[in-house]
Amino acid sequence: MTAEETGKRHAVVTGTSSGIGAAIAERLLREGWRVTGLSRTDPGDRPAAFTHRAVDLLDVEALRSAVAGLRPAALVHAAGLMRTAPLGSLDPAAGVGMWRLHVDVASRLADAIVPGMEDGGRVVLIGSRTAAGAAGRSQYAATKAALVGMARSWAAELAPRGITVNVVAPAATDTPMLRDPGRAGVAPRLPPIGRLIDPAEVAALTAFLLGPEAGAITGQQIVICGGSSL
Repeated sequence: MTAEETGKRHAVVTGTSSGIGAAIAERLLREGWRVTGLSRTDPGDRPAAFTHRAVDLLDVEALRSAVAGLRPAALVHAAGLMRTAPLGSLDPAAGVGMWRLHVDVASRLADAIVPGMEDGGRVVLIGSRTAAGAAGRSQYAATKAALVGMARSWAAELAPRGITVNVVAPAATDTPMLRDPGRAGVAPRLPPIGRLIDPAEVAALTAFLLGPEAGAITGQQIVICGGSSL
């Protein structure tokens, strides 16, 4: 690692192989960050400031090893999945899987990284507008709602250190997850603006929240809904 790279702000970002996580990594790299990406698949074709650590986020021991020794200025948990089903057809295993990836992994990452983070650090969790509730998506919505309570609790705990914790909650976003067969039972709702949310828009807000001008924003869920909440 060069002296120039050592001096860059460092962010750990999950889910960087595609979708929102990839967009966030790309945005941060353009803004001069050094990024460590955690995902099962190496996205490839990234600048030298990007380091990939291959890990199954649901493997507790592998996750612990993947973040060992990391002391970033920012943590972004963007990895996610959606499984949908109406009452009467809920899949307990799907609910557990979403809870583990969205909530338990976020908790483990923060527990391992944030205590060693320098004062003034940043944490952003990628949530969903669905946290407010949506027919056929109860299990998914519950996990995303849990992120809000967790983020607010951490924000209160970390405020004396100047570390902010926020949730960025987009509506239907144009990512591969939108076309996942596991959510085929519930079609995405096009926001009133007439198009899906662009991952780059989520990345832009995330990058702002990681920056110096967002130091007074903490414990918030910021919704990018394209008018869906109106």
